[in-house]
Amino acid sequence: MSQIKSRHCQCLAWAGRRGKLPQRQVLGLALAGVLGLGLGLAGAAQGAEHMRKNAYQTDRAFSPGVVTEGGKTVWLAGSSALKDAQGRDIAYQFDAQLKRVWEQIDENLALQGGSLKDVVTITVYLLDPRLGDKVVASRKALWPDGRYPGSALITVSNFAKPGILVEIQAVAVVGDRRAEVAP
Repeated sequence: MSQIKSRHCQCLAWAGRRGKLPQRQVLGLALAGVLGLGLGLAGAAQGAEHMRKNAYQTDRAFSPGVVTEGGKTVWLAGSSALKDAQGRDIAYQFDAQLKRVWEQIDENLALQGGSLKDVVTITVYLLDPRLGDKVVASRKALWPDGRYPGSALITVSNFAKPGILVEIQAVAVVGDRRAEVAP
């Protein structure tokens, strides 16, 4: 398997040197390929471990990492919302968009037999960094047991459509048994 990983990375590096892919994309694809090969060979569900958090991480409601073995990895595309579940316009309404985005992530995971509890990492994109505290509060409400996913919070200059204020991308591992370890 290490030969497969090595060959995959060599091919991507060659494409980057030849100007076929930007350097950043080459590194991202190489990492995704290596991680994907490793995850694809995972065995039966053995449990997830949420790494020990320091005071700052606990206050900001994220884990420094989540270790999983087995289960089904679900890579979700970024989720944003301009309409709520009833079809009402929520453009430029951060709280309503954040609520709907979490609902959409949960709905997509349900299609694979999972839920928000199975999320191991998220990337949150915001237009306004001052809204980060609201995201933290929502994570605390969604994961009251303190088993927070790993998280990155990134401020962007714009989204694909006017009115979008937040987008969240998530990765979940469905079907692993959560380790009964203090969060």
